[in-house]
Amino acid sequence: MIELKNVNKSFGSKKVINNLDLVIPEGQILAIVGPSGGGKTTLLRTLAGLETADSGTFLLDGEPFDPTSSKQQEQVVGVVFQDFQLFPHLSVLENITIGPRLVLKQDKETYTDKANHLAKLLEIEELLNNYPYQLSGGQKQRLAIARAMAMNPKVLAYDEPTSALDPALRQQVASLILGLKADGVTQIVVTHDLDFAEEIGDKVLKVEPIK
Repeated sequence: MIELKNVNKSFGSKKVINNLDLVIPEGQILAIVGPSGGGKTTLLRTLAGLETADSGTFLLDGEPFDPTSSKQQEQVVGVVFQDFQLFPHLSVLENITIGPRLVLKQDKETYTDKANHLAKLLEIEELLNNYPYQLSGGQKQRLAIARAMAMNPKVLAYDEPTSALDPALRQQVASLILGLKADGVTQIVVTHDLDFAEEIGDKVLKVEPIK
């Protein structure tokens, strides 16, 4: 379980997160919904250690943790970004294994087994030797999820996973997220789409820009 207490974040004089208290129970989906400028992506980036909170406490299973600590960052929250941020010059397999190999310092057998397991789970096992330019948008998203999960995060977080998707693909993403929940994966989904948030979220947090 991840808990936030009195978390604050400003950019200059603009307050983006104000005294936020939040609990993300293990195995559940928290959907954060709101308009652009409401602070939802900043909250995600802060949880992932890509932005530093001005103040507040972060707890993992009751123990304080620092999201910006490189030792912890990869293991607590793994992020699937809106533009996926794949490495174009690496194959699908190499995209999945680069973090475990270089950051977690896993041996080849461990990271290869994990990559094969994730590729099967996410139905991209036939694509392991392909490159990102050969993948469809949906396949790229699955690869980005596999790459984030390869780092063994406690929580998987998505930034606008359905933006610019047609209804059929949107439904596929919902099924994928709910399927991972059935496997016990704790997830945070940042979206501007309230219907989608209510469809997948065990809990929906609505954020508004701070006046």
